[in-house]
Amino acid sequence: MAGRSGKTKVALIGTGGWGGQHARVLAAHPDVELCAIVGRNPARTIARAEQYSANAYTNIREMLDREQPDLVSLCLPNEGHYAATLEVIEAGCPLLVEKPLVFDLREADRLLEEAAKRGLFFAINFNHRYAKPMQLAKERIDGGKLGELVFGSWRFGGEGGSPDASPHSNLIETQCHGFDSMEFLMGRIESVTAEMTDITGKGYTTMSIGLRLESGAIGNLLGTYDSSYAYSDTQRLEVNGTKGRVLIEDTVRRFQFQAAGSETADVWQAGYFNDRDREFHRTFDAHLGAILAAFRAGGQPPVHAEAGMRALKLAHAAIASYESGKRVRVLG
Repeated sequence: MAGRSGKTKVALIGTGGWGGQHARVLAAHPDVELCAIVGRNPARTIARAEQYSANAYTNIREMLDREQPDLVSLCLPNEGHYAATLEVIEAGCPLLVEKPLVFDLREADRLLEEAAKRGLFFAINFNHRYAKPMQLAKERIDGGKLGELVFGSWRFGGEGGSPDASPHSNLIETQCHGFDSMEFLMGRIESVTAEMTDITGKGYTTMSIGLRLESGAIGNLLGTYDSSYAYSDTQRLEVNGTKGRVLIEDTVRRFQFQAAGSETADVWQAGYFNDRDREFHRTFDAHLGAILAAFRAGGQPPVHAEAGMRALKLAHAAIASYESGKRVRVLG
């Protein structure tokens, strides 16, 4: 959909750090008019809006009434997504939200139900899918280069956690990328078995989760806030099949495919001038391009908000497994 200028009129809700990436990507896209930015802090909101020649607001309803945007992008604190997202949905406005969808399954149900009743375009930003190594891995797997998938492994961790946050903040707000990436590459997860530790006193900031997929393959997700993003290879994803394996290092840094029995690997890493593919933030540029193309064509989002619900269900199944000491099947 496009306005009179031929551009899609987009409003942004959120003025935080990653909200700055939303503003940058939206303002730079040739098919977007970034019309407004909404924030809670007036001074910070005005400063961000002036930076991108947008109108500043501190009230969502006022912005929606005055600006009439074609699409709203929301980037708010992880545990503060629900109320603002519901307000945009109830106003009947198509939207893009940041992960996690929400922390509570009932809230997620309500958001999806209300959006579906209105037939709204409802996208979520699982931008890891749009990293060059992830795209290359998907191509190899879908092309049969790995044969039958047998196991996968995801590890991701850095600093984080707070005694004031949800005790499962790492699992829900960060490892949602792990759940989504594993299902993107390997298919649906059938059941989980989880161990967690709160050894640092900031909630369950480190967890190891065993995965069983519907295909019969197995996997593991190891996530932590008790490490450092400064470490080399802080994120690592491996998928192994009967004919070969793919390996992704630090999401955007390096990809390799190696056929079983071969001592030679097919390797990709960004060249000297290829800043776009080596920068993590640019994964959002690629995803937003796909989102806008789908929206303007009247199609469905490339990553629907239902993927956010799916990751939340997997997280809650992991919590139930840890608390019960039993393997838990994932429904839906």
